[in-house]
Amino acid sequence: MQDDVRGADLDRRIAAALQLNGRASWGAIARHVGTSESTVLRRVGQLTESGQVRVIGVLDVLRCGLGVPVVVRFRCAPGTAGEVARAIAARPDTRYASVLAGSADCVAEFVLPSYQDVARLDELPGAKGLTESESFTVMRTFISNHDWDSGELERTATAELRGADARPFEEQHWESPPEKLDELDLAISAALGEDGRMSFKEVSRQVGSSETTVARRVDSLVRRGCLRFRTLAELALFGYALEFMLWLSVLPSELDNAGQRLASHPGTKYLSATTGRFNLVGQIVLRHYGELYRHTTDVVGALPGLRDAEVTLQVDTLKRAWVPTPAARQELEDA
Repeated sequence: MQDDVRGADLDRRIAAALQLNGRASWGAIARHVGTSESTVLRRVGQLTESGQVRVIGVLDVLRCGLGVPVVVRFRCAPGTAGEVARAIAARPDTRYASVLAGSADCVAEFVLPSYQDVARLDELPGAKGLTESESFTVMRTFISNHDWDSGELERTATAELRGADARPFEEQHWESPPEKLDELDLAISAALGEDGRMSFKEVSRQVGSSETTVARRVDSLVRRGCLRFRTLAELALFGYALEFMLWLSVLPSELDNAGQRLASHPGTKYLSATTGRFNLVGQIVLRHYGELYRHTTDVVGALPGLRDAEVTLQVDTLKRAWVPTPAARQELEDA
């Protein structure tokens, strides 16, 4: 039993290190989690094989001019939320999808070619139980899942694994004009999108370019804010039991202030300023359900300019960062 506890604790620390830097060296991870490099390699292999952890390269669509993120809330006919969410998750333009409990039945984030394409979301083939939808186009992201720190490791680990400039990624690049990517950039990003820890040698083989060129291009993509490396891991692995969406209406004059304050909370994984009835949309995690009340009163309630707030619990997440979750994959295999 003690070995199981120690193993779970080590897995949590390894996943936390990868969350901080998906391409960190095995030696650096071993040093910060307090074990050997060979043990890290073995545990990561097991976590990857079981589907609990996966590192992928992700292009920032706004930064690269590849599309517009739109968050959509859905209401469904009774008993159809799961079916609607599955139909939505199956769409290639869906980056995220989850079943909710509360004032909405499910939520999705789509990446559309342009703002004009938001209108076509009124009709979603395959979602027969859908009765109502409400769209929120992302204007600015304060923090994303890439920037989240699970809090498992010491600050020295964050500083070393993330580098000297630990400001939220979006804070560094959000006002800059979109970058233009060429075919080689896109090919390299696609390869790393399958395996974010793929060696430059293997990437160069797949894209038909030299290893030196690949390394230089990846460095440029990361430096310009185009490419991030995201670790996909279920929240239970980090010791979090509750995940929910926040839908906030804030006075425009206080929007930036409220966004910065909420983004700095350790439980905030994602937060964007959006158009629509709610102009702050966030994704929050807490250790257990009992923390939700104080988060609502002490964190949300203290935000400047707050006019309205809704909480919707995430009860079944089907897709994150374009990738089906382990539970969703298992459901497909069992069908």
